[in-house]
Amino acid sequence: MNNFDIFTDSSCDLNKDMIEKYNLKVMQLEVHIDDNPPVLNNEIDIKAFYDQLRNGANAKTSAVTLGQFEEKMRKSLDEGKDILYIGFSSGLSVTYNNGAMVLDELMPEYPDRKMYHVDTLCASVGQGLLVFYAAKLREEGATIEEVRDKIVEKMDYIHHQVTVDDLFFLKRGGRIDAATAVIGSVLKFKPIIIVDIEGHLINVDKVRGRKASIKELFDRMKANANIEEFGYVFISQSDCLDDVKALEAMIKEEYKSVEVVIGDIGPVIGAHTGPGAVALCYLGKTTKGN
Repeated sequence: MNNFDIFTDSSCDLNKDMIEKYNLKVMQLEVHIDDNPPVLNNEIDIKAFYDQLRNGANAKTSAVTLGQFEEKMRKSLDEGKDILYIGFSSGLSVTYNNGAMVLDELMPEYPDRKMYHVDTLCASVGQGLLVFYAAKLREEGATIEEVRDKIVEKMDYIHHQVTVDDLFFLKRGGRIDAATAVIGSVLKFKPIIIVDIEGHLINVDKVRGRKASIKELFDRMKANANIEEFGYVFISQSDCLDDVKALEAMIKEEYKSVEVVIGDIGPVIGAHTGPGAVALCYLGKTTKGN
């Protein structure tokens, strides 16, 4: 019997139906909008959130605390469950480190329980894809160790390709300087961003025009996707569904049997990308960044 809970955090950007279907334990990061009190990621209306950003609101995020992790994880352990925590890239947040620290501290108290944590070095639906893969493996009867080992084996091959529509959100987050944001906006340059092997966001290219940037995401995927081994592709978006539908059509025309899973970029990631971001994630033939 696979008596273990899969923990993750809200940076995975999996939708509510998938979370409920696979009984995932999702720890919620907090979002601070202007001077308002912090709100849990899953309590925010996503459409309203991006409208606020368009109207000039400032959003910041904070990690899941040690106390929040301990409360939820201890509950699972007291119920006789083992725990596998699959977390947000430590290159982008301290959330993973907090969850890992709590599990390490709980181990002596529960010597009969198994506890493992995996730093995915992924974000958004790249992280979500790995969590989904873990849930599928558990459903198929894999042990907690088998699931952990498979996740570790695959995580360096999860490619993240992202483009954004408004460069000023990248400038606000320190990803580009003010001059680059101004010049890029005037010339309609759109960045291509990836998550590298260490779990950091890096700019790798720029193309001129929105349609060209969406096509570039597809072209990069076509050159490297390992659809034969894993027939799922995950796309997340921040209030720009028409662009995502265009990308989905390209993918399905090329790969007839692929299953495309579309979701929202949640407030935690969206606070840094702004509205108009599209993220494409898939299993690649090479390690990410290559």
